[in-house]
Amino acid sequence: MTSAPSGPSAPSATSGPSTPFLVATAQNAISPDVRQNGRGIRELMRAADQEGARLIHFPEGALSGYAKAQVKDWQTVDWPAINEELEQIAALAKELRLWTVLGSAHRLTAPHRPHNSLYVISDRGILVDRYDKRYCSHTEITHWYTPGFRPVAFEVDGFRFGTALCIEINFPEHFAEYERLAVDCVLFSSYSEDPMFGVLAQAHASTNKYWLSFSVPAQCSHAVPASLISPAGGYLTRAPESGRPSLVLGRLDRADPEFEGHLTFARTWRASARAGDIYAARKVDDPRSVDTQRF
Repeated sequence: MTSAPSGPSAPSATSGPSTPFLVATAQNAISPDVRQNGRGIRELMRAADQEGARLIHFPEGALSGYAKAQVKDWQTVDWPAINEELEQIAALAKELRLWTVLGSAHRLTAPHRPHNSLYVISDRGILVDRYDKRYCSHTEITHWYTPGFRPVAFEVDGFRFGTALCIEINFPEHFAEYERLAVDCVLFSSYSEDPMFGVLAQAHASTNKYWLSFSVPAQCSHAVPASLISPAGGYLTRAPESGRPSLVLGRLDRADPEFEGHLTFARTWRASARAGDIYAARKVDDPRSVDTQRF
């Protein structure tokens, strides 16, 4: 795993192996019972492994539950059970050789509130990084969570992944930052029943020209089911809106001719456009340009 680079040192998102990368996007049921959640997570991990997935991606609060929904008071959370379940999940990730990105609350030292986090567990069963939600809602920031302050990007088999949580979908700067960090795919985990999240996810994928894995709990799937969105903004795979646990698989394929224009040309050109040099070089010294109050 490599830490997220910044500025010009970020690698090219269109470079790397042409071998497709299989992502499994989970739509698991989340209950107040941490043990039950852990069993469901491991069941979907085994299903992803049977399908040949290299990475499985789970929703916000997949293990611990989400504040206000399953968690009514942090004092009632069984933190030892969460830690034990995380250890079992990490052990299974090692056994299956399956990268696992998992949503859960992360306990801090009292009296500090937990982070709302995504654990990044490698195929060796090692916790290589943790993304802590940065853009928390008013209710989250005042009653439930402590915010994080950094992006997290990591690499698997030459593909780079970024991480995001729930209402961060409303902050385009968050997703633009991952374009600058040269990610190939953003793993977006949510606990929401807002159908606009799906529209925004498609827009971010298309605008930034990367894949986007959208993981939600089964109980939210009626609004926006789990899916993998292409760099063109369309759905590659989509789970049923059944309210039941499900798993969708999709390939990140740089060699797919359908996305060549998006990955090779549009993304590169947009990066140069954002830098501004191509426009600055064409600035003219013309009084009719400067005067904005005459026809």
